[in-house]
Amino acid sequence: MWGLACPPVLPIRSTRRDCLFDSKGYKVTDGAVTQPARVLVAADKFKGSLTAVQVAERVTAGLRRVLPGLDVEALPVADGGDGTVAAAVAAGFERREVQVTGPRGESLTAAYALRDGTAVVEMAEASGLQHLPAGVFAPLTATTYGSGELLRAALDAGARTIVFGVGGSATTDGGAGMLAALGARFLDASGAPVPPGGGGLRELATADLSGLDARLKDVELILASDVDNPLTGPKGAPAVYGPQKGATPEDVALLDAALAHYASVLGREHADSPGAGAAGGIGYGALVALGASFRPGIEVMLDVLGFAPALERATLVITGEGSLDEQTLHGKAPAGVAAAARARGIEVVAVCGRLALPPEALGHAGIRRAYALTSLEPDPAKSMARAGDLLERVAESIARDFLT
Repeated sequence: MWGLACPPVLPIRSTRRDCLFDSKGYKVTDGAVTQPARVLVAADKFKGSLTAVQVAERVTAGLRRVLPGLDVEALPVADGGDGTVAAAVAAGFERREVQVTGPRGESLTAAYALRDGTAVVEMAEASGLQHLPAGVFAPLTATTYGSGELLRAALDAGARTIVFGVGGSATTDGGAGMLAALGARFLDASGAPVPPGGGGLRELATADLSGLDARLKDVELILASDVDNPLTGPKGAPAVYGPQKGATPEDVALLDAALAHYASVLGREHADSPGAGAAGGIGYGALVALGASFRPGIEVMLDVLGFAPALERATLVITGEGSLDEQTLHGKAPAGVAAAARARGIEVVAVCGRLALPPEALGHAGIRRAYALTSLEPDPAKSMARAGDLLERVAESIARDFLT
């Protein structure tokens, strides 16, 4: 969601620049035509209203309404959270579907993406909050078992590199469910399997990892996340992310103690590593037991999606997401896109549902200007409902401000 408040937005107005584009989309510098304009639309989803693919489609439509012959390349992006598989499929990966176990133990259909031996697995496809009924949470019992089943399916398909995007989870089980699906055993003092979910880890006496799928040793597993929280403590998974998964203060304390105990059994080596607390601690499970390496999600996904060659072809980049706010500056897709474009000297503008960053912060991030839908429709609910049409209108403004 974009948020209920309507924050200050930058006005949409023309700006004089030394470099413009003529009506046919050719770059004009000091009166001389130098190269054709090519716009790269590399935006994330507008959560709750538009997918990243739909954002690209609407921006392209608005730009071409002003400049019908404009060359536009669409590259939907994601930072490892929900929408990561969709972005990979849009970039040419094959979508594969498999039946897995949902966060409450139910059977559901989840997807991963595959191309040339590289799989993109999104844990939210199997273990995400979107699989819980509205207003229903399972903070103590939600399991990542289905995420492990997705990883196993990627192994079955012959993947040699797996990009494991983690975010948007309904779980806080430290990845125990994921590891169980891959062959690990978590037993209580009587030798029985502990109950699913983070709450059950209180009863953990023995962790047997000897049965883990042997193929994991020959696979490069990259943990892609936009958070660097540790597993436990004041900045850990239960304290920071537990409440949004329905955890009460008592639940948070219980989960924090359970995960600390879990780490004492498996080993504390990676418990404080960046990304260990990602997606309810699934990052810790991947780091400690699967030999995963951690990288910021947007960096990984830009590599996987082929962003660098697309950027070489661009003269202007349009990025964005539903809410441009302080979180954006800490590893979200628009910040990663803008940083890469700035390094190549390519101008970047952003589109968003709502804007909660001042011009100075945008500038530091490498974003020349941001265009918010709430500048056209201040009511957030109406803005979200009409997001597609409004996005086309702001894209028209971008065309007039930056391309004519």
